[in-house]
Amino acid sequence: MGARWRVAVVSGVFGLSALILVGRAVQIQISEQGFYLQQGGDRQQRVQVIPAHRGMITDRNGDPLAISVPVDAVWVNPTEITKYYQQLRTDPNPKSKKDPDPIKTLAAFLEIPRSVLQAQIDSNRSKQFIYVRRQLRPSVAQQIRAAKLPGVGLQREYQRFYPTGDVSAPLVGFTNIDDHGQAGLEASYNQYLSGKAGQRLILKDAYGHEIDDLGVISPAQPGNDLALSIDRRLQYLTYSELAKGVVETQAEYGSAVLMNVATGEVLAMASVPSFNPNNRATMTPALTRNRAIVDQFEPGSSMKPFTILAALESGRWQPQSTVNTSPGWVRVGGFTIRDHRNYGVLDLRGILEKSSNVGASHIAEDIGNKALWTEFHDFGFGQDAGVGFPGEVSGRMENWRDWSVSGTAAHSYGYGLSVTTLQLATAYAALANHGRYIHPTLLRRSQPAHAVQVASAKDADTVVSLLQAVVSPEGTAPKARIPGFHIAGKTGTSRMIGPDGKYSTDKYNTVFAGIAPASDPRLVLVVVVTDPQKGSYYAGDVAAPIFQHIMAGALRMLNIRPDDLPNEPAQLTAQQTTRLIPMSLTKRTEGG
Repeated sequence: MGARWRVAVVSGVFGLSALILVGRAVQIQISEQGFYLQQGGDRQQRVQVIPAHRGMITDRNGDPLAISVPVDAVWVNPTEITKYYQQLRTDPNPKSKKDPDPIKTLAAFLEIPRSVLQAQIDSNRSKQFIYVRRQLRPSVAQQIRAAKLPGVGLQREYQRFYPTGDVSAPLVGFTNIDDHGQAGLEASYNQYLSGKAGQRLILKDAYGHEIDDLGVISPAQPGNDLALSIDRRLQYLTYSELAKGVVETQAEYGSAVLMNVATGEVLAMASVPSFNPNNRATMTPALTRNRAIVDQFEPGSSMKPFTILAALESGRWQPQSTVNTSPGWVRVGGFTIRDHRNYGVLDLRGILEKSSNVGASHIAEDIGNKALWTEFHDFGFGQDAGVGFPGEVSGRMENWRDWSVSGTAAHSYGYGLSVTTLQLATAYAALANHGRYIHPTLLRRSQPAHAVQVASAKDADTVVSLLQAVVSPEGTAPKARIPGFHIAGKTGTSRMIGPDGKYSTDKYNTVFAGIAPASDPRLVLVVVVTDPQKGSYYAGDVAAPIFQHIMAGALRMLNIRPDDLPNEPAQLTAQQTTRLIPMSLTKRTEGG
């Protein structure tokens, strides 16, 4: 009997326990279902994105050109806000009537009508997340955070800031509101600059408020910093002087590239007009163009040094070789090519000094189109410069087999082909670097640049020496002279092609490409000014003075030793600084 009694008691206990568990399960599933559903909804685990910090863009010295600063975005959960107002209306507790009105309060913080915010929420009633305002001012974000509004939250994000503003905007580019590169180097190096977002697990209540941090799943990985070859001081100088020159001549636009001869690094690259990347209202497609890389033009007489170099490289010409340019014009293939006047017999220095189209044409006829094309091609013309910039163009230069007799002559003085400002600067840098071509770069170089010998050092140095005549009082660009320095350079004034495909009679590109110091080249600067409307349109009067202001400042900033102190006068004479060099206007030909 005792054993049976104990078995009955134990069985009864187990049976009673089972009945209690079943009853409780029924109670939870049926009578208390709503309560537990609400509790489950009130506390939810969510995976929250941890935004990654975008890498900085700096100049070669580490000064920032683009940085990301932490800001907040405000968002709402329309589902939760709708639920909140429903509960508020049905709650019999009078105290709840004093709870905040999240829509009214948030609208006041954002300084927008309540009706606008209400309409935005109503139209997204079924969603659990919508942005209301991105990149809030810190003061506004703090007010919203302190208010603890139901269904309203803040999310950390980053806003791109550009300390140099319009000075380097076409080069650096800009990002969109999500901090993704949209133009310029921001776009071409977007993947390198972008970080990898992280994740963390959080617990939120029914109103979307974070009530507990459950830990980081994966940390955010910041983006890489990008060091450019640009020197911010030289960039400011180049942009300001170019902008001043464009305004003074009432030109349509301008571009300039300053390069380190020995490394191929671009120390400054400016485009005018520009835009302020910190104010999106100033952005238009025309203003955001980096004209130094994406615009091409016929370089005019700035190509003549490479024609002279091709002559020397052929072995058929020496610096003292002469050309009879009389009577100041020549007929080639049905076209008349003219100089400003009859210069008579000129040696190679004289052809550059006077910018003789006739002399250049005679040389091209003698050495042939293949030799001329080869020289141009070896110096990078008609080829992509390879700096990886969005929209970079390679210029245009047809194969020599397609050149007519008149086309060969035209190429000798810079017509029939098109180049970019960067291409022209790179070619002049190779000329100044004793005939060694270095691919240009917009990034700071930490290793010695690879150079390719594309012309003999002797011939390249000879051309640089001959180009000093261009900035003499008898040359086409005395306004490019810099006291204390030997300067080598060349002007180029070319007619622009109109919409009808014909050469304009009143629109010109003006170019000056210069090397300093000429006795030991360190810097190359190319200035291009398009369609000047005020005063002279010749490059010696438009582009050369801008070159002088920029290069003089750059030589001073970089502490480059003067190479012409004993013989250089203290300042230019009034005649030298005001002299105009007139040139002939003929169909598809312009001197210097």
